[in-house]
Amino acid sequence: MCGRFFLSRSGAEIARHFGLGAAPALAPRFNVAPGQAIPVVRALRGGEPARDGAERVLELRHWGLVPHWARDPRVGARPINARAESAPELPSFREAFARRRGLVPADGFYEWQHRGRSARPFAIRIAGGALFGMAALWERFAREGVVLESCAIVTTEANARIGAIHDRMPAIVAPADYARWLDPALREPAELAPLLRPWPAESTELHPVDARVNDVREDDARLVQPARDLFSP
Repeated sequence: MCGRFFLSRSGAEIARHFGLGAAPALAPRFNVAPGQAIPVVRALRGGEPARDGAERVLELRHWGLVPHWARDPRVGARPINARAESAPELPSFREAFARRRGLVPADGFYEWQHRGRSARPFAIRIAGGALFGMAALWERFAREGVVLESCAIVTTEANARIGAIHDRMPAIVAPADYARWLDPALREPAELAPLLRPWPAESTELHPVDARVNDVREDDARLVQPARDLFSP
């Protein structure tokens, strides 16, 4: 799964990487959690006015997807993740997978290694700490004056490196595949599934971090630094 991530890059860098027309105003975050507003990059459709001539925009959406057909957004599960293998078929995700796909910018994410009753958090990045985009599905619920824009992050099988601590990981889309993943005209699951393969293990970096990350109220740059062991000076 993917239940926490971090993003500390400047708006200008995010705009360059994802091909946005304007730099978003985002404060650095080191412990982004479900239930919060998270940035989602999406492609503008043909009928929508382009902003500053851009074909892609970044918008904030609630992390925890509510289908547009839900009776009440306050009732029922708000899944934070959608499995790449089953999302094209499940009612909660099927239409979003076909028509409303996005990318969540990130520097890295956290996973927990469970052993018995204990859980050890790890920070995970791609090689060199590069900015990347996690596949996402988004929805817009609007009924009786209530409007809620929400999303879920798509997950896939963990690569060999991450598999040592957890069996799932976010589906990281290669930059060369951004256009295809975001294209609302591309709807066939068979064409999209190859974009959601596990990120290569040899291009994955991870290290244990302080247990402070367990508390969503903690949010500072020290959270992503390697945890000190008992013998550290």
